[in-house]
Amino acid sequence: MARDPKFCLAASGGGHVRQLLDLKPFWAEYDHFFVTEDTALGRSIARDETVEFVPHFALGQARLGSPLKMLRSAFKNIWTSLRIVRRHRPDYVVTTGAGSQVFIVLWARLHGSRIVLIDSFARFDAPSAFARLAGPLAHLRVSQSSVAAQKWGGAAVFNPLKMIEGQGPEKEALVFATVGATLPFPRLSDLVVQAKRKGLLHEEVILQVGQGGSVDVPGGVLAVEELTFDEIKGLLARASIVICHGGTGSIVTALQNFCHVIVVPRRFELGEHYDNHQEEITAAFVQRGLVRMADDEVELEKALNELRGAPAVGATTDPAELMDFLRAWVAREQLSAR
Repeated sequence: MARDPKFCLAASGGGHVRQLLDLKPFWAEYDHFFVTEDTALGRSIARDETVEFVPHFALGQARLGSPLKMLRSAFKNIWTSLRIVRRHRPDYVVTTGAGSQVFIVLWARLHGSRIVLIDSFARFDAPSAFARLAGPLAHLRVSQSSVAAQKWGGAAVFNPLKMIEGQGPEKEALVFATVGATLPFPRLSDLVVQAKRKGLLHEEVILQVGQGGSVDVPGGVLAVEELTFDEIKGLLARASIVICHGGTGSIVTALQNFCHVIVVPRRFELGEHYDNHQEEITAAFVQRGLVRMADDEVELEKALNELRGAPAVGATTDPAELMDFLRAWVAREQLSAR
C-alpha cells in the first residue's frame, strides 16, 4: 500500500509564512512540516508544528552593499536545506517564497518532490524575483494577481482578497505600531514616537521595533522588540489604529480586525529593503480604499486626521477556491503516480 504523501511547507518570515498558515485547511489533511526562518512567528509555529529553520538570505542583500554576508548565509542555507530534504523526504513542497527557500525547492526537486510555487500576494504587477528564479523548478505555478500572471506564463490565477461586510467590534483607544517580523525600521519607529510627543496620538501606543531595534520612547508608549503571533492577534482585536510597514501579512491581519491602517512602506533608496515592492503593495491597497500611506510626519498627521472621522473597513484573504484547486491537483498527481 502506498504511504500518504508528505508535504513540506516552505516560506521565509513575515507575510510569506502567514500565507501558508491561511492554507491550513488544505495542508492539515496531510503529513507535513514547515521550513521557515528563525523569527518570532516561526518560533510560534514551532510550538504546534514540526518546524525546520534555515538561514535568511536574499539577493537584495548584495544590492544594499552586503554581498559577502549574502554569500555566507547562502552557503549555510545550501547545506542546511540539503540536510532537511534528506531527513524528511517530502513528496510535495508548497512554497510562497522567498530567497531563503530557493535551495529547499532545488534540493527537493532533485530528490523527486513535486513543487507547488504560490507567488506572494505582495506581487500585484509582476511575478516576484523568487517566482522568476524558482518557477522553472515548479510543477504547478499559482499567481495571486491576474496582471502578474500575464507575465508568468502558465500560472493559475487565484485572487484571494475579499471585503468583509458589516461593522467591526468596539475598539479601545490603542495604537499598535509594528515594523514586521524581522528587521528594525527606525523611520517608522521615529515617526510614531514624534507623533506621540507632538500630541497627534492621544491613545496608548504599543510599538514593536524588531530584533535589535531601539528607540527612546515618551510616556504612553510601550516599546517591545518581538511579539508572538498570538500576542499580535490579541493587540489587533483591541487596537483602533495600526501603523505598519508595507508587508501584506501586517496589512491584511489589521484589516481582518477592522483596524484603521496607516502604512509606511520600506524603501530601497533609503536602505530599508531589498527593493520597492512594499510601495507597490501599499499603492494597491490605497487604490482599493483600504489603507492610507504615510512617508513623513506631515503625511502621517494627514492620515490620522482623515481616518478619525471615517468608519473602519474590513478585508481578508479567502483562499477557499485555491485550496479546492490544490486538493484536486494533488488528487490527480496521486492517481497518476499509482
